[in-house]
Amino acid sequence: MPAVCSEPFVSNSFGRLLRVTTFGESHGPAIGCVIDGCPPGLAIAEQDFTRDLERRATGRSRHTSQRRESDAVEILSGVYEGRSTGTPIALLIRNTDARSKDYADIARQFRPGHADYAYWQKYGIRDPRGGGRSSARETTMRVAAGVIAKKWLDERYGVRVRGHLARIGEIRPGGFDWDAVERNPFFWPHAPQVAELETYMDALRKSGDSIGAQVTVVADGAPPGWGEPVYGKLDAELAAAMMSINAVKGVEIGAGFAAVGQLGSAHRDEMTRAGFLSNHAGGILGGISTGQPLVCSVAFKPTSSLRLPGRTLDVDGDEVDVVTTGRHDPCVGIRATPICEAMMALVLMDMAMRHRAQCGDVGEISPRIPPMAGRIDAKG
Repeated sequence: MPAVCSEPFVSNSFGRLLRVTTFGESHGPAIGCVIDGCPPGLAIAEQDFTRDLERRATGRSRHTSQRRESDAVEILSGVYEGRSTGTPIALLIRNTDARSKDYADIARQFRPGHADYAYWQKYGIRDPRGGGRSSARETTMRVAAGVIAKKWLDERYGVRVRGHLARIGEIRPGGFDWDAVERNPFFWPHAPQVAELETYMDALRKSGDSIGAQVTVVADGAPPGWGEPVYGKLDAELAAAMMSINAVKGVEIGAGFAAVGQLGSAHRDEMTRAGFLSNHAGGILGGISTGQPLVCSVAFKPTSSLRLPGRTLDVDGDEVDVVTTGRHDPCVGIRATPICEAMMALVLMDMAMRHRAQCGDVGEISPRIPPMAGRIDAKG
């Protein structure tokens, strides 16, 4: 007999006890998501989504795509009299500013660095309008779902999830201040460098080229014990969630690739009764949270939609030059911070529910071991 999978394979869904399914295309009539498994009683209103959707949105500064969507959330199900009911929560956002004509000239061409060629080979058909399903427009619904996860985590466990831009090209923060992050369009943690970034991005945009970026997202307040051994590791779930975001090419937990150059005596996070002395592990040991800040860094590739001519093939196999017109981000990482926050929050909510289901009756193991939140800055 053929093997039977106990869990259906659904490539547009993620999570186990908290399961999120997104749908829609960049230039379709709407995008949406279904959030299944949210516990009942959580206060949810349409205005709750406004702030994070505005943080992710295009057209809010000259340094991002100038597509201007209203991003008004419609709650279709799962909420009654302002509270979640425990049934699936369906959210919908209408697309109001798509310009499909911008893609008419390249509908039969494969844009280098895009999913065009891969989608064509897999399905034999693709939606060329803005990349269709592979567009960053899809991440709007992740952010919307993440709003619910952030709220639940904060209310039930006091967990706070926040992120910042940690690198644009070769530019790195010269200092760090969480308060500065939300006061500039780059989510940059060092205010004195904002003018430098403005100048850099203006020149990049005029050149017609693009650049990559790194986002770091941190969760403070997560208790120890979230995550599962071997195949359900918290860091593995986080990595998979972040890698599912369009344009992501790398994920690090804690020290990440920097651990390659560290000695074991320096990398190990020594423990005292006052807490951990460092957090190179990023708050995760053996796939399970330690109670330290959870630190995850995400690498975004440079935008491939460029007005600079490039060589490619068309659907007939002929060599052609491609020029991508329309509205595109010169650096997709600039508005990726709320997306990464959302994915971390959704993973943590799912992990919290999974931990509660199996180990909710596990009490205090050793009263002589103090809380181990550590003594390092939450930025990692």
